[in-house]
Amino acid sequence: MTRDQSSPIPITIITGFLGSGKTTLILNLLPQLRAANPSYRLALLKNEFGDLAVDSQLASSSAIAGVSELLNGCICCNLVGQLSVALSELQSTVRPDRIVIETSGSAFPATLALEVNRLARETGGQYVLDGVVSVIDVENWKGYEDTSYTARIQARYTDLIVFNKWEGAGERRFDEVLDRVGDLEVDTAWVKSDKGWVDMSVVFGIDGGLARGLTEEDGHVHDDKCGHDDKHKHDHQTEVEVLSIELKSGNREATVDVAKLLAFLRKTSKDEVYRIKAVLAVSAKTAREVLKNSDEDTTVSAPPTSTGSEAQTTRYILNWAFGRWTFTPVAAEVKEHESSSEAILRMTMILARYESTKWKKRLEAGGLLELEEENGKGELSVTKVN
Repeated sequence: MTRDQSSPIPITIITGFLGSGKTTLILNLLPQLRAANPSYRLALLKNEFGDLAVDSQLASSSAIAGVSELLNGCICCNLVGQLSVALSELQSTVRPDRIVIETSGSAFPATLALEVNRLARETGGQYVLDGVVSVIDVENWKGYEDTSYTARIQARYTDLIVFNKWEGAGERRFDEVLDRVGDLEVDTAWVKSDKGWVDMSVVFGIDGGLARGLTEEDGHVHDDKCGHDDKHKHDHQTEVEVLSIELKSGNREATVDVAKLLAFLRKTSKDEVYRIKAVLAVSAKTAREVLKNSDEDTTVSAPPTSTGSEAQTTRYILNWAFGRWTFTPVAAEVKEHESSSEAILRMTMILARYESTKWKKRLEAGGLLELEEENGKGELSVTKVN
């Protein structure tokens, strides 16, 4: 199953709206690849809103051979020129058997597919586009599909649709979403995930029609039909707003007040906020006694190392989407990304349009994100990224 180094590197594009479960899908594919071949090398190129690398740190702790993250922009628009460099670096440093490109929640998949096809031609066939996979969150898609032009486009221009988070939504909701996808008038293969798990043979080796058939001329047609020149700039680039948040202190051992953070997560409206991602410092005592996932039956994993000292500071990754969240300890062997290294709290909030100004004022008013009392007040900075 290992790739012949003289053959093209297959590239799979995985797209889907914010919080749909793209990273979970990828992390569930890796054990399957390793079971078939322990030496299989999967590389991940991750694009994300804001200036905080979170998902790449989760992926790095899951034995993915190499991870690169493009921040502060969209891989199908203002970051598309960096794609060639990023792929080349992964190719030379990791020598992967496959590269997965995980787009931001608002990427336009056809444009990215065209760029991969172009790079394949220009490099003499060093890459081949295997397929485009779109992940749909059944529980929440009916809400954001109504407001997001990009969510509809992601579902339309794809080789495979993975329906995720359908288990708790019920068959009626799933049928409604399936009908809405049918309204797009495309004949696209689809599969239900098992809590984010899909057989790798379904996702890889698609050799799909979109991958084979897209040309530059098709791209211009898509632009005209879908408004990807004008409407894309308006709806795609501005349909979400992003806040970059940092909690600072002169005390390097300071930790986050988890009780207040949990209250903040519980009260945050999923109609106003799509995603919250953060890296934070927590005292070991607080982690054991207070830290909770939204599903309280799911225990927060213990820190990767422990000296038994209650004053010990540990680091966690927070992922919040549509009212649900998980805390994952930063693996001891993972070198933390410079965007969050040594920060007490670094957070990205991805909000619906016109919500960032209100939320910036709420956060700056205080009481939501603070240090534990014994650490002093700390300094909170909130910056609108776009």
